[in-house]
Amino acid sequence: MRFALNNATEPTAAMEKRSAWALFALAFIAVYREVFETVLFYSALAADGNGPALLGGFATGLVLLAVIAAVFLRTSARMPIGKFFSFSSVLVAALAVVLVGKGIAGLQEAGWLTATPTTGPRLPVIGLYPTMQTYGAQLVLLVAAGLGFGFNLVKARK
Repeated sequence: MRFALNNATEPTAAMEKRSAWALFALAFIAVYREVFETVLFYSALAADGNGPALLGGFATGLVLLAVIAAVFLRTSARMPIGKFFSFSSVLVAALAVVLVGKGIAGLQEAGWLTATPTTGPRLPVIGLYPTMQTYGAQLVLLVAAGLGFGFNLVKARK
C-alpha cells in the first residue's frame, strides 16, 4: 500500500479499518472452517490406524510449505501489493459464497433448516445446491460483496 509522502499516518482506501476488519473476518471464518474440517479428517484417519501415512503427509506438507514460503519471500518484494489484495479479496468473497452454500446445505442435511427444492444446477464443488435457502443466502452474500466492492471502487476514484 502507498502512503502519502506528506502524512505517513494516512493510509489509502484499501487499508481503512473497516475494509481490513471485513477481510480479516472473512479470512478467519474460512480458515477456521478448513482447520476444523482438517482436524476431524485427521482424527478419523488416526483412529483407523493410519499413523505412518499421516506422518508422511505431515512431512510432505512441511516441505511443500517451506518451498512455497521461500518462493513468496523471494518474489514478494516485486509483487504489486494493491493488485494482490484486490485479487485476493475477490477470491475470499468467492470462497465465502461457496462456504455459505455448503453451510446451508449441511444444516439442511442435518435437519436444522428446511429445504425448499427448486430447479437449478447442483454443483457441490462450488457450493451450488438447488434449494431456495442456499440460493437465497448466496445471492444475499453476492449482493453484499458486490456493494462492498462497488463502494470501495467509488471511494478509491474520489
